[in-house]
Amino acid sequence: MTANPSSVENFQTTAPPPTDASADRRAKPLVTVRDLKVRYSQDAPLVLDGVDLDLYPGETVALLGSSGSGKSTLMKSLTGFAPITSGQVDAAGFDVAGLKPRQLRELRAQVGQVFQQFNLIGRVSVMTNVLTGSLHRAGVPNLLGSFRSADRKRALQLLERVGIAEKANAEARTLSGGQQQRVAIARALMQNPRIILADEPVASLDPKMSKSVLELLRSIARDEGIPVLISMHVLPLAMEHSDRIVGLRHGEIVVSGPTPALDPEQLAAVYELDDEEDDE
Repeated sequence: MTANPSSVENFQTTAPPPTDASADRRAKPLVTVRDLKVRYSQDAPLVLDGVDLDLYPGETVALLGSSGSGKSTLMKSLTGFAPITSGQVDAAGFDVAGLKPRQLRELRAQVGQVFQQFNLIGRVSVMTNVLTGSLHRAGVPNLLGSFRSADRKRALQLLERVGIAEKANAEARTLSGGQQQRVAIARALMQNPRIILADEPVASLDPKMSKSVLELLRSIARDEGIPVLISMHVLPLAMEHSDRIVGLRHGEIVVSGPTPALDPEQLAAVYELDDEEDDE
């Protein structure tokens, strides 16, 4: 499908990093996607068709699109969970398309992921949930559940960072949705990630908690110099809590640019229906 030219005029599919990032940290993007095409089987239609994307250290990018637009597939392609039919995907120094299983594990260990449903272990403590973020690098003691003191100290620091250190010993299932998402963010940070991908992280939260979680993610991006890509579908939240917005429709980028340069009318192109295009 060809994108509506009027929806992309004067906007780029890549953008410079935010001005408050230090020059040495924004010398080059940590994620580069060029002409990405994805289909899940040989006879299936393309889910992504010619997508370009850069993610720079310290910036928060909102990824907008309706159901079926390709948002989740784009995120999965950055860690090798979606097949790269053609094009180039470089993430955290890895050429994703050519990675072997061991290299894929190394890449995924450097990408913190936050999900809509939190994916916590409800019956164990908040502290243990956070500590699971260190399993990939800590060796046998952690795999056996005897976490190192340095990791425990780091986990508590991260719980303080996300504002719920007082819940460290509580079972995760006893927390509110917003609190559980904060635990999930602390767990992602426990990986010492170079990139954070947040797939609909506030879809199950009320407006107040949604704002709080998005403010936290954006502050982490700025403070830690980590690019954060957030998939969402609520325009006001995207405009308030991002440095840049990328809009997908039917697998193509139809709008992309710095958030202050975009307005709701331009972003409405992300949700236009096919039959609403020019009838002539």
